Amino acid sequence: MNTPNILLAIESSCDETAAAVIDEDLNVLSSVIATQDELHQRFGGVVPEIASRAHLSNILPVIDEALRKSEHKLEDLSAIAVMTQPGLVGSLLVGLTAAKTLALVLNKPLVALNHIHAHLYACQMIAEENLFPAIGLVVSGGHTNLYDCSSPTEYDLIGSTIDDAAGEAFDKSAAILGLPYPGGPHIARVAEDGDPKAFRFPRTFIKEDRLAFSFSGIKTSMRYTALGQPGAKVEPPPLTEQRIADLSASFQEAVVDVLIAKCQQAAQQFGRKSVCIGGGVAANKRFRERLQELQQQSGIRVTIAPMNLCTDNAAMGAIAWELLKQGKTAELDVDVTPGLVRFKG
Repeated sequence: MNTPNILLAIESSCDETAAAVIDEDLNVLSSVIATQDELHQRFGGVVPEIASRAHLSNILPVIDEALRKSEHKLEDLSAIAVMTQPGLVGSLLVGLTAAKTLALVLNKPLVALNHIHAHLYACQMIAEENLFPAIGLVVSGGHTNLYDCSSPTEYDLIGSTIDDAAGEAFDKSAAILGLPYPGGPHIARVAEDGDPKAFRFPRTFIKEDRLAFSFSGIKTSMRYTALGQPGAKVEPPPLTEQRIADLSASFQEAVVDVLIAKCQQAAQQFGRKSVCIGGGVAANKRFRERLQELQQQSGIRVTIAPMNLCTDNAAMGAIAWELLKQGKTAELDVDVTPGLVRFKG
């Protein structure tokens, strides 16, 4: 019996240290994630220096655990894949250094991955047929980007946020309401008991044809609605449990409205019949409900990354198999690319 080709994928772009072992049929043999939520909670967001130091402590135990759970050894690997862009420079360098070392010692191919593209490929991992060409939306704490995806590895950026990412707006709005970090899951939970029509938050660019997002305005609106405007003579009502629920539900609905509208606009403008959604915000229950409604009403095929592949993970590094088939490997002098060029259209 032939042993299937397997690769090790490493992810350390932000505050999750992750490793996964994946075979060429896209079966995830193991996936291990060391989270840093508790380290960053008191700051209400990710502190880059703290994140990179935690990666240094976690990277080797996480890789070792991924191999152990997969019941494979380093010698069994066919390739090493690692996220090299975008992300926090210190965090990315920890993962890349580990991957380079393994590739050199084992004399195995090194594959450099784009973290954002991998989020979209997570949709292909659960599909029974090819999803591409498609419109791709990656929506998370650091990114809100639209892509025209002509193939599983060819993504053209067609739109992005001009300021805050949707996930960042969730985090900052949660902090305003006194909810814990990370804010997205907490707002979603509280919103289930709220009225999404209780407050009217701005839906920036929703009626414009350009594929752009802006979430700084809704964040400001949340602050003024919840806490009042500076210098105002009238104090806002107290933040009771019900008022927090109504604010959360109204905020969530406004963000989801914009995301849904832009997905539909992009599909129409580029003539695509398929939409793929990935990233941490793709785990939001209300967003997933509305995406299913979009599919039923428009006929657009909507594929959402599975819940366990929405937040940062290494299993979505399965996209490396597509790159290996194309002979796209990296040299050992490959570097990280922390920033992501914003769409200027």
